[in-house]
Amino acid sequence: MADLLGSILNSMEKPPTVGDQESRRKAREQAARLKKMEEMEKRKKAEFRKKMEKEVSDFIQDSSQQKRKYSPMGKIERSILHDVAEVAGLTSFSFGEDEDSRYVMLFKKEFAPSDEELEAYRKGEEWDPQLAEQRRRLKEQAALEEAASSQTKKSEACPNSNYRDKYSHLIGTSAAKDAAHTLEANRAYGCVPVANKRDTRSIEEAMNEIRAKKRQKREDDTGAPSSST
Repeated sequence: MADLLGSILNSMEKPPTVGDQESRRKAREQAARLKKMEEMEKRKKAEFRKKMEKEVSDFIQDSSQQKRKYSPMGKIERSILHDVAEVAGLTSFSFGEDEDSRYVMLFKKEFAPSDEELEAYRKGEEWDPQLAEQRRRLKEQAALEEAASSQTKKSEACPNSNYRDKYSHLIGTSAAKDAAHTLEANRAYGCVPVANKRDTRSIEEAMNEIRAKKRQKREDDTGAPSSST
């Protein structure tokens, strides 16, 4: 019985000491402070969102404004503003080199920024449409000049190979045309007569034919047949 009573007494929670009571009190106070801070943060976000919704609505209704630039703000505020802008059908971007200087710009859909404008903001520059147009024209002019220069160098490297145009002033248009036609027909054979390339006779047969032509020529010149050996 004594053992049973001792076991029950040992299993019972001991009354808290003064130190334990103080720790629990501090824990409760800290939890209350955290809850209060969370509620305050939640309330601030809601107020900020409501403020941004009002400003975005005014911006949309103001036909004189195409874009709006905000002062630098924290990451949470930027996120809220981007969300509000998206819901309202606007385009939004964040710019700035570091976290402390980053800001948000809103653009109406019909006045969405070009790549050149966005690049200027990313570099920390102000956007000047007139200066951008001048740069664009200079760039186009430089490209045209480069293309013309390249074409000139190409023409110099490839001289006129048109046989007819090259020699028509010397041998006449008709003759140049015939020569050019013959040259074009024989080009695949290295400008050697096509008939020679297609000759399938043996060397002996070709020599005999050449001798026969020579004998025929002598007979025509002398008017008498030559004796054959």
